Amino acid sequence: MLRKLIGRGKLFVWIRNLRMTWVRWCYGLRNVHPTAYISRGGYIDIHRDTIIGAYAFIGCDCVIMQKTKIGRYSMLAPRASIVGADHRIDLPNLPMVFAGRGEIRETVIEDDVWIGHAAIIMNGIRIGRGSIIGANAVVTRDVPPREIWVGIPAKKLRDRFASKEESQAHEHLLEGPTIPPNFCD
Repeated sequence: MLRKLIGRGKLFVWIRNLRMTWVRWCYGLRNVHPTAYISRGGYIDIHRDTIIGAYAFIGCDCVIMQKTKIGRYSMLAPRASIVGADHRIDLPNLPMVFAGRGEIRETVIEDDVWIGHAAIIMNGIRIGRGSIIGANAVVTRDVPPREIWVGIPAKKLRDRFASKEESQAHEHLLEGPTIPPNFCD
């Protein structure tokens, strides 16, 4: 029986899910889908109100501030961060260190988004479905669906898909039910 489980990758999925159940319980991450995966090793700072969808992946050394939603199949590479825009800088008679924080806006990473190594997403940004953020990019404004953005500050490099038909097919896939994994053996 064990041989059948290993051959189909089911043992891997079972162990992965068991580890994530423990991680969610230890850190109080009750809004993290059971199939999401938070990488081992390194430092990970995820706020307890963060919502993480099915089969999302969070790499090591990531920082995710409060009021963040991460959609299904999204991936954050190691050292990616969702931070900033939260300290009061508009009080002239008070040092910033004493000024506190203003309102923290919701940050949304929609389904099937890939955020590259050490990219920074500023608080309050929405990254559209199927978009890709390049390594070391600094995203300071909303990113439309299915676009690739790179640089500091991040700017559109190109569309993710070559044709409108490919883009629509991908959108149709994401509108459907959650796809079960098909991990390699």
